[in-house]
Amino acid sequence: MFTILGDVADGVSRRLEEAQNGIEELLFEPVIRLGVTGLSRAGKTVFITSLVANLINRGRMPQLIAASDGRLTQAFLQPQPDDSVARFAYEDHFGALTGTTPHWPDSTRSISQLRLSLRVQPSGLLSGLTGPKTVHLDIVDYPGEWLLDLALLDLSYADWSATALAKAETRREQSLDWLSALTEADLDAKLDETAARGLAASFTTYLKAARAAGYSDCTPGRFLMPGDLDGSPALTFAPLPPAQGRKPGALHAAFERRFEAYKRIVVKPFFRDHFARLDRQIVLVDVLGAINAGPRAVEDLRSVLAEILGTFRPGQNSWLSPILGKRIDRILFAATKADHLHHSQHGQLTALTEALVADAQARAQFKGAETMALSIAALRATIEQSVTHEGKPLDCVQGRLLDTGKEAAMYAGDLPGDPTHLLSPARKGAETWLDRDFSVMRFAPPHLTLKPGDGPPHIRLDRAAEFLLGDRL
Repeated sequence: MFTILGDVADGVSRRLEEAQNGIEELLFEPVIRLGVTGLSRAGKTVFITSLVANLINRGRMPQLIAASDGRLTQAFLQPQPDDSVARFAYEDHFGALTGTTPHWPDSTRSISQLRLSLRVQPSGLLSGLTGPKTVHLDIVDYPGEWLLDLALLDLSYADWSATALAKAETRREQSLDWLSALTEADLDAKLDETAARGLAASFTTYLKAARAAGYSDCTPGRFLMPGDLDGSPALTFAPLPPAQGRKPGALHAAFERRFEAYKRIVVKPFFRDHFARLDRQIVLVDVLGAINAGPRAVEDLRSVLAEILGTFRPGQNSWLSPILGKRIDRILFAATKADHLHHSQHGQLTALTEALVADAQARAQFKGAETMALSIAALRATIEQSVTHEGKPLDCVQGRLLDTGKEAAMYAGDLPGDPTHLLSPARKGAETWLDRDFSVMRFAPPHLTLKPGDGPPHIRLDRAAEFLLGDRL
């Protein structure tokens, strides 16, 4: 009883605090809360680092209109407003990319935040009546695996187990050891912590192997990034087949309780404290990596993107939204690593990304949100060149290989003009591309010499910024 009353009081207090903050935003300095997410290896850290650097030094941002027409006069880092969230280590990541021995920074492991304040001169009739205004950009970086966990809120343990087991059957190369351990487990035996930890560890090993093989749907996300919950009961469970005559102390019943605890302890606080406060969102997608992994990985990615959009709260915001509650009113799906392709194929990459999210985009647009698909490279690591192959010119990209440090040219393969040529075999469960051959090299960051006023080189980062921020500047 006291716990329930405490939760209610805490919820009321939080809503009052959010309303107060909303009134301050409404009357004084507006805030854009931009969520940046993507599944593993999509390039979230590099995107945020390059975006901030190119907003501070805007020489390479011609398609961000407020920058090109001179209204965006200054951008500077501020202390972040939320003391309970780690600060995004911008300076460390920028140093990793621009140092004498450039290297890719460490990937996102938990939630972090950064505030960038933008000084903007109003245009039109107000330009002569008011001085510059300040718009705060709060960038919230979080793993895409955590976003997928939001779908668990609507699932029972039995439903989640059935879905997870069905997926594991299609990934037998990665799940074979775990499925074998599951076959040997006594689901109605009394809970034994050693056996429970063994099943959970085997399940986690399978999830890591599936992710390494190119699959996107590898939930629960905290199994891959446990943080301070490592070894806790909330992370010590696994999906199980249905059990007849469940006993209160049995393994099956214990895993069901822990699944519900995971939702209560991990998923709900993430939604309440972070996700529900966003009003703009970019989802970074490694489409080329999925293509390289094969048709099943592409279909898995399509399914995951639909789930991701299903967790959003799309819709139009009004002037009262900071007080009454925000909706995500702009969502950008960005296919990363566009620098791995010659620019002549960027249109095909964008079209494939649009096809992957078509159904989910339509639902978001129906609810009033604006959506867009784009192919980008937050940091351009290659240059384009043409080589002769079998007597014919071939459009390639050249860069420094990550593993060896040597310069190499790459031709990834032709993307089809019609996305259904990839999506159709993917939906049918084909194991390989029968008439196509795709390959992706891993490039290291380039050695950069930045001129005063220029941020790092990129592909369409300015277009992404204009879609996500332009109307608020």
